Amino acid sequence: MTTVKRSHPFYFGGAASCVAAVVVHPFDLTKVRLQNTKGNGKQGMFATMVKIRKNEGILKLYNGLSASMLRQATYSTVRFGVYEKLRDYITSTTQKKANVAELLLCSSIAGALGGACGNPGDVINVRMQNDGQLAPEQRRNYKHAIDGIVRISREEGASALFRGLGPNINRAILMTSSQCVSYDLFKNFILGHELMKDGITLHLTSSILAGLVATTVCSPVDVIKTRIMSANTSDHRMSATQIMKQMFKSEGIPSFFKGWTPAFIRLGPQTIITFVVLEQFKTWHNMILDRQQPLNTSTTTTTSTHVVKI
Repeated sequence: MTTVKRSHPFYFGGAASCVAAVVVHPFDLTKVRLQNTKGNGKQGMFATMVKIRKNEGILKLYNGLSASMLRQATYSTVRFGVYEKLRDYITSTTQKKANVAELLLCSSIAGALGGACGNPGDVINVRMQNDGQLAPEQRRNYKHAIDGIVRISREEGASALFRGLGPNINRAILMTSSQCVSYDLFKNFILGHELMKDGITLHLTSSILAGLVATTVCSPVDVIKTRIMSANTSDHRMSATQIMKQMFKSEGIPSFFKGWTPAFIRLGPQTIITFVVLEQFKTWHNMILDRQQPLNTSTTTTTSTHVVKI
């Protein structure tokens, strides 16, 4: 019997992430507003969303959506596409089941490339989302993402599109590793122990667990980043390492996971929707290919399920 490895289009991950971005964009916008709030205000995520709807209108919760879509179309297309291609390449060349170290290597490379490719979209996304809380004379008023790229390149130089590239790449590596690797591990663990059959329930369960892992892994980075952004005059020169030491000494380990719940409220649905939609794209793609080719009883087609050695 001949086994044919069926591959899927490179852009599926980016397309699934764009679907997720449309759903979670209001949470992402609110997060940016909160991170850029000056002073000691303690307004929560949902209170901020209500304030935006009341003062600016409900459609302003989707301000910068075109930039968010651009970011996902670049960042997520590259990181998901490269991760799956590298994973499949390792499996096909070694003729062995992928192990965790190999998957982490694939996700690190994919995350770094995705973070670099998605940086311009991220810069425009943050600016468009934060415009509403600036004074009218300070607003940039980009019409859409492409307008933002053109104006930034013309007014500030193309290098401005890559501000914050280092931290963005580091976060992209963590995000890709925690999401993609944990999803593969959970999915194949459940399949390997025959706890569920391959289907929507399995994809939903694995994506929820992957969302929990991604939120937990990225939480310390987000907390430190927020501390740096909100530091007062006397602390603004402290490095990330110094802030980590100060937090550990004065507040303990739990301080690195402050705001975990609102972080999961934002990241959890994004992870869940992305993987569930991605799996559906693959299922529909398989169905289309099955209809296009005649039934061959001597050939078995395999999907992209990978069993990982733990």
